[in-house]
Amino acid sequence: SKLTNLGHLEMTWRSRVHFHPLLVRILHKSRLRYYGKPEKKMDMPYQAYFEVADGSGMMSMVLWNSLCPEWYHSMKVGTVLLLAKYAIKSSYPFKTHPTPGDSQMKRFATIEICLNVRDPPTEISIIPEEMVKPEWGLPEVKYRFITRSELDDLPHNHSCDVIGLVTFVGRAERARKREHSEDFWLYRWAHAIDGTSDQPFILELFATSQPDVFERIHPMTYLVCTQMRVMTENSSRTVYLTTSNESQIFITGWHKGQPYTKDAKVKNFIQWTKSQSEADQIKKTVIGGYYPFPRPPDSFLKY
Repeated sequence: SKLTNLGHLEMTWRSRVHFHPLLVRILHKSRLRYYGKPEKKMDMPYQAYFEVADGSGMMSMVLWNSLCPEWYHSMKVGTVLLLAKYAIKSSYPFKTHPTPGDSQMKRFATIEICLNVRDPPTEISIIPEEMVKPEWGLPEVKYRFITRSELDDLPHNHSCDVIGLVTFVGRAERARKREHSEDFWLYRWAHAIDGTSDQPFILELFATSQPDVFERIHPMTYLVCTQMRVMTENSSRTVYLTTSNESQIFITGWHKGQPYTKDAKVKNFIQWTKSQSEADQIKKTVIGGYYPFPRPPDSFLKY
């Protein structure tokens, strides 16, 4: 069929009502957002953002309401989509943006693609990876993996991806989203090592829209966390990583077929794990318990 591309859409969207189909690859995926309120009677008040790209650049795509439970889990990072009968709107100015793995890629930030169940009813097709043709010119998913030895030199709020062997995972804890609010964030602390430093990655992992993975993070699993943010704790000069709105978490059993398996730093990490004694590593692992972070000073005088 006759296709359009994202660059052409940005130039012509105001003069059109109907758009030609789009062929895009998902590069980033946000957590699922629930925006229901007691006074508003909506059946499925859900929303999720994706960053999708073709040969011309990258644009945000928004999945709305009842399409979320139907499509959210099928739309993975790396998935190729054929979209028809979608809507185009001006971008929501306050949404978060992931840091693209390819810094050269053009970003179309003024508009976004809206996928709705009606007005118009969007047609979504997932193209199996083995049917994707090189001549379509779709970009590959690129990552920004760092090693533990590189972490201390990175600036506050820098975006990166990490892989490590889990040596500690804490219990799930809750924090209020806002003071006096009834809504809570669920999170847990984890440590992961990659053999490049004596220090582990300290990871603050908030529950994303992957409860099956979040609940099964255990010592000795290979943990991949994407779109993490570097946080510098000033009082103790400790550096840790926290999840962002676009973070994805994967553990042993979930890695097969993921685009990051081709990354050089991921391959180096796998080589390092093959040189390690599993029995020795198990002795150093810890699970559960309270993890005070940042660590309190040794004495009251230092407070």
